[in-house]
Amino acid sequence: MPAIVGPVQIITVSGGVVQFGDTFFISPKSASKTISGSGAGNTGGFILTNNAISANNTLDTNLVDQPISGNN
Repeated sequence: MPAIVGPVQIITVSGGVVQFGDTFFISPKSASKTISGSGAGNTGGFILTNNAISANNTLDTNLVDQPISGNN
């Protein structure tokens, strides 16, 4: 069934899906990589992290980590 969409103003889309009308399936894809130090991803009200030595391996020799272009 066709959809009639009136005037639309989208200011910001961040990490979401915007759909107008009928769709058979929606399959959004994204891939990202984050390198952070020891204890950097901790969340909470009171965090106590003791790190004597923390080192990150930022040398990434992989050309493609998560291929998403052919996964439609």
